[in-house]
Amino acid sequence: MTYRNMRPYYQHYGVEWDEHTVWQHIQELENWDIVHLGQVIGAVRLAFDADGCYLRDLQIDAAFQNQGWGAESLQLAKRIAKDKGAIKLRLRVMKISPAINLYYRTGFGVSHEDERFYFMEQSI
Repeated sequence: MTYRNMRPYYQHYGVEWDEHTVWQHIQELENWDIVHLGQVIGAVRLAFDADGCYLRDLQIDAAFQNQGWGAESLQLAKRIAKDKGAIKLRLRVMKISPAINLYYRTGFGVSHEDERFYFMEQSI
């Protein structure tokens, strides 16, 4: 699902997808499946550090996008982060991603940017 969702962005920026490397990184994160009627329809991946919680990945299967699953999953990520003592939730999103609208709607602001990414955060 992550590869299907992210492929257009990786292709746009000419970034190669290395499944082995991605799998290694995922194993180091706190991973949560998003399940609807017994079917995994998404994933939330979190990392914790001295600055709080970093939302490393939020994926929703294309068939379930734009139905509120992303916003609900962000609320879950905030609760988990807050329960673990984080006071800030951060993320990085590609500038060409429509998910930027979701992040703005749910209270994230841009802290800085580079040529490809917006780095966003919000206090929790």
